[in-house]
Amino acid sequence: MPLIIPNQLPAAEALLNENIFTMNRERAVTQDIRPLEILVVNLMPTKIATETQLARVLANTPLQVKLTLVCMDSHESKNTSQEHLKTFYSTYEEIKNKKFDGMILTGAPIETLDFEEVDYWKEICDIFEYSKTNVHSSMHICWGAQAALYYHYGIRKYLTDGKVFGVFEQKVVRTHNPLMRGFDEYFYAPHSRHTMIRKEEVLQHPELRILAESDEVGPHIMATDNGRQIFILGHQEYDKDTLANEYFRDVNKGLNIEVPKNYFRNDDPQSDIMFRWRGHASLLFSNWLNYYVYQATPYDVDAIGRK
Repeated sequence: MPLIIPNQLPAAEALLNENIFTMNRERAVTQDIRPLEILVVNLMPTKIATETQLARVLANTPLQVKLTLVCMDSHESKNTSQEHLKTFYSTYEEIKNKKFDGMILTGAPIETLDFEEVDYWKEICDIFEYSKTNVHSSMHICWGAQAALYYHYGIRKYLTDGKVFGVFEQKVVRTHNPLMRGFDEYFYAPHSRHTMIRKEEVLQHPELRILAESDEVGPHIMATDNGRQIFILGHQEYDKDTLANEYFRDVNKGLNIEVPKNYFRNDDPQSDIMFRWRGHASLLFSNWLNYYVYQATPYDVDAIGRK
């Protein structure tokens, strides 16, 4: 089954060129299928790139998935045109009376700020609270994961000695968790952040489970037992060249940026990129949609959150 997105969304053309099946909403309503309603709260400055990355991994399942994009009303985007936002995005106020099978809340390049210093922190808190009763399963990525862990469990973030930047080996530590089904014992994940959380603080909350972690960069994937809340500190959704674009952008700005680890062959930025996380990225999002969204959510989307 296809991903349902507006034909005019830039991601539609990119996915078409990759032979990934998408369908416009007019065609989708003629099928006697209720698509999974997925809310994407996109906090990234490069919104179009993030839309495409998430659309790609969500389209790689047999399920019909409909995306609703949301941006912050309390923050003015400097990197995405207002025309694009007005055409394809809603605000929280416009969707707060709706219910969704799943939600993805992205990262944002603001880790060094205290959460309360973020200009849209109140709006994010409203979305976190809303998700408790209006979303069946929520996936939080990178800064979004740190923010959600702080809001829901009081787990703080800490500055790292240097930027966590590169592709790092992860070990699955709960092999029987549905989110990890089909995973190799070890897999790779891109990371790009200046902050971390402490494993010992996660372990103080018995409702949280660490599913995959790295000796080098700490916990990577965490979730509650029922899968209603999922936290991912890396970026499985990243494209092959995302870290390269970030690295060369900073080099061209004259910034003191280290070469991303385990990313370029022989750690040489003039060499090939070792693209080795796409398969597990597809599996991660497929498992989420299947086991924690499709299999668990009620057929009547309005029944989500009812006792």
